[in-house]
Amino acid sequence: MNSKEPLAFRMRPKTLEEYVGQEHVLGKDKILYRTIKADRLSSIILFGPPGCGKTSLARVISETTKYKFYKINAVTSGVAEIKKVIEETRNFMLNPTGKSILFIDEIHRFNKLQQDALLPYVENGTIILIGATTENPYFEVNKALISRSMVIKLEPLTTENVFTILKNAITRKDGLGEYNIKVEDETLKKLAIIANGDVRTALNGLEVAVLTTNMDSDGYIHITDEIVKNSVQDRKAIFDKNGDSHYDNISAFIKSMRGSDPDATVFYLARALNGGEDPMFLARRIVICASEDVGLANPQALILANSAMQAVHMVGMPEARIILSEAALYVALSKKSNASYMAINNALDDVKNKETGEVPMHIRNAPIEDMKKLGYHEGYLYPHDFPGHYVEQQYLPDKMIGTKYYVKDENIEL
Repeated sequence: MNSKEPLAFRMRPKTLEEYVGQEHVLGKDKILYRTIKADRLSSIILFGPPGCGKTSLARVISETTKYKFYKINAVTSGVAEIKKVIEETRNFMLNPTGKSILFIDEIHRFNKLQQDALLPYVENGTIILIGATTENPYFEVNKALISRSMVIKLEPLTTENVFTILKNAITRKDGLGEYNIKVEDETLKKLAIIANGDVRTALNGLEVAVLTTNMDSDGYIHITDEIVKNSVQDRKAIFDKNGDSHYDNISAFIKSMRGSDPDATVFYLARALNGGEDPMFLARRIVICASEDVGLANPQALILANSAMQAVHMVGMPEARIILSEAALYVALSKKSNASYMAINNALDDVKNKETGEVPMHIRNAPIEDMKKLGYHEGYLYPHDFPGHYVEQQYLPDKMIGTKYYVKDENIEL
């Protein structure tokens, strides 16, 4: 191939019919499909993991719209580029429609000033914005822009989607069709599985496999499982320890421990570790879960979790994975009680929002003898002077008498 463009670039679809995947938003009865085909698109923000087809979808729109199409990257562009697009759009000689489509890749990288510069033109319809981001736009994009756009979540491509694209790549002339390639469908499916929904990774791996394999005596380039394995080393993890998937995964990890599912617990732990999550961050989550969700049903869980956190700090990876697994599974398998969690939350709510009264005089401190003359400490009953080391007396302020914060449940044996 004389083309210097990567295979992943050459295989980008030009029409909706060529686009593979995202049927939940691009099916023929779906609104996004209909608006693109009718060229009636309003501003949209596409978000999803790398390689799921955000830029490819923007390219399809650029090929089908009657409006002038601009593309900028938020990493390398700023307000000056936005102003240039606006000026050209409002110039009747350059753009008789008075409207343009502006595709901004990695829009989450735009700061507030840059996003604010877009707002009036998106609002009045001069600019139809297509933003693409791997981050959750509700956290990273100006709320005013969000309210004027349709937010569309793109999912990782399925293994079948990626397999279909790989099959097309070895037959299309603008792909690898000029090479004599022999490869089993099962081998391509294994490559699709390794890519884990990222078609760019799959196509790059296929290209490397083909370009680095010599032709056999039969005139064909034979692509085997071993060649694929060496071309794409490890299964790609759809996990960004600083992004949206970080929060999704840690939420699933905690909820699995809370829900007493040991298999799901260790799965999400493995997913986090494989994605490069900080082991100490995971250890701290286990400590919190041991207190919040296990609590008084098994106080030993907090001791073990805290010891595990110290051990993880001292040992480090890769052995820390074993310590984390032991602690997480112990928490998952323990009986659960959130009595202490609910007790402190309810007490804090009262302290912040109610008139709770004063500390009763008899349990106040009286370090100076004369303070007792004022009633401090007077009438206090020392529990150890009574049978069973317990005596009934008032501890809560008068205004709070009868309030219950700690509610013992069936899992608490104390």
